[in-house]
This record gives sequence, C-alpha cells and structure tokens, in this order.
Amino acid sequence: MRRPERSVGEGTHTAVDSSSSASENGLPAGRVGRAHGLDGSFYVTGARPRLLALGTEVTIAGKTVAIVRRAGTDRHPIVRVHGVEDRAGAQALRGQTLIVTVADAPALAEDEWWAHELEGCVVLDGERRVGTVTRMIELPSCEALEVARETGGSLLVPMVRDAIRSVDVGKGRIDVNMSFVED
Repeated sequence: MRRPERSVGEGTHTAVDSSSSASENGLPAGRVGRAHGLDGSFYVTGARPRLLALGTEVTIAGKTVAIVRRAGTDRHPIVRVHGVEDRAGAQALRGQTLIVTVADAPALAEDEWWAHELEGCVVLDGERRVGTVTRMIELPSCEALEVARETGGSLLVPMVRDAIRSVDVGKGRIDVNMSFVED
C-alpha cells in the first residue's frame, strides 16, 4: 500500500488513511512490527506517520505510553515507547495496534478529513440521494470513497474537486457531481 497520508494537492480533497477503522476515542497509528536493535525500538507497519511524533501518547495492549524515540522514514518508521527497554520487550508487543486518541491527533488542513469521519456520510448529487460512504480506499492517483448505492451495488468517487462539490462532516453529507463520476 502506498503512503496512507498525503498533503492536500492542487485540485484534491484528502481523506487521511483508511487502513484501519477508528473507534470513537482512538485512531490506529499502525501495528508493532519486528524489533529494531537492542534498545526496545521497533518498526511500525501500516504506519500513519502524522500520528507517530516524538512525545505522542499511544495505547498499546491496553497501556498508554509515550513515544520516546522516532527514527526511520515515514514509510518505514522506527519507534520506541516508554517502558520498553529491550529487544524482548519490543518482540512481546509484535502485532499489537498503536492507538492515538482523537483529541491528541494533529489538526488537519481545511480540505482534509480522517477517513472514519467520512464513513457513514450520505452522498448526494444536489438533492438526489446517491448512497452512503462505506469506506475510503487509496488508489494509485488519489483517494476514493466507496459508496453503497441506493439502487444497489457500489460506486467509487475520487476525492478530487471535479467530483466532490462539498463535504459537511458535521451534517454527515457529501455533495458529488455525478456527471463527473458516472461510469
């Protein structure tokens, strides 16, 4: 999978990551991967780099701890968390999800949303109801909303300005231009 996050580019709207669903109180920041070195550091798989900043508190296996080391790249981040001091400690956490509370997540730009905020939104073309967003997926060129159509089946709506007129997460509504989307 390509980077789960991107900044807003010209002519696009961005939904940030959909690799894992978010709960009411937390956003998955990735999973503990293999240990790196001897000091308790580990790779993060399926990483959401914005959520893995030094000092960020993450919950792993029910325990909340701070990130005390951040190295590697956004694609292959390496982190160490407070209380995990050796390779065996990192290996014991392998496969666990790292959760960051929504309140601790970084602010997003004007045309960005967390993917879970868009899931369940009603999709309209003007006044005509098209369907409901089931998830966001990342395509090679852009993110797209998978929409369960009112008439059955599904539809992919690219997250670009030509296809999406407006997003109102508060009202749970996304207005799309079906003449751009229609197959």
